[in-house]
Amino acid sequence: MDKFIAHILVVDDDDGIRSLVKKYLNENNFLVTTSENSENALEKIKIIKFDLIVLDIMMPGKSGLEFLKENKKKIKTPVILLTAKGEANERIEGLEIGADDYLPKPFEPKELILRIRNILNKTIKKDQKRVIEFENLKIDLNKLLIFKNNKEFKINATEKTILEKMINNPGKTFSREDIGQLINLNKERSIDVIITRLRKKIEIDPKNPKFLQTIRGVGYVLWIE
Repeated sequence: MDKFIAHILVVDDDDGIRSLVKKYLNENNFLVTTSENSENALEKIKIIKFDLIVLDIMMPGKSGLEFLKENKKKIKTPVILLTAKGEANERIEGLEIGADDYLPKPFEPKELILRIRNILNKTIKKDQKRVIEFENLKIDLNKLLIFKNNKEFKINATEKTILEKMINNPGKTFSREDIGQLINLNKERSIDVIITRLRKKIEIDPKNPKFLQTIRGVGYVLWIE
């Protein structure tokens, strides 16, 4: 799994649990998007293709079980349920309607990561490794291609190295020096040119980037949430 960039959706109304799970998954090279309720999660599923969903059962509004029952066939994505200790009936119902696994709260983050990897090892095909999709984009690091609005853009080895690092560290800002060390280049202007070239392949409007943004005075960051 060390080369596989899996995109995980974490759905939980508890801010602390969302932050904790995201932290540990990011540290283990997973791409993570979070939602605080079922309604928000559904909106994100409409625009992003996830590899796995970590879903809390007890949430205000529509419960995790209701969300799973209504959308499992539609999303066709593996699901791990987060459940309270006394929710045995809910766990059984969740497994009956399509959940792939469950983990009672409180839980050890390492155990969640092991369960995620176990499911992904069974469900993700080898030729899908290092491929992510979000909104109108598909980035295939195996084939060195970006697909945008039915158009195909080739990426070179340098661009691939930068994208791979950013995708594995979503939301992290990289300075020009960081990028220069990554690709063995110490000319800031040349790095800016590479980023500009990548934006033309990723962004709908490269002059007003939505994903590959500049943090003034700091560097560049890739937003995929």
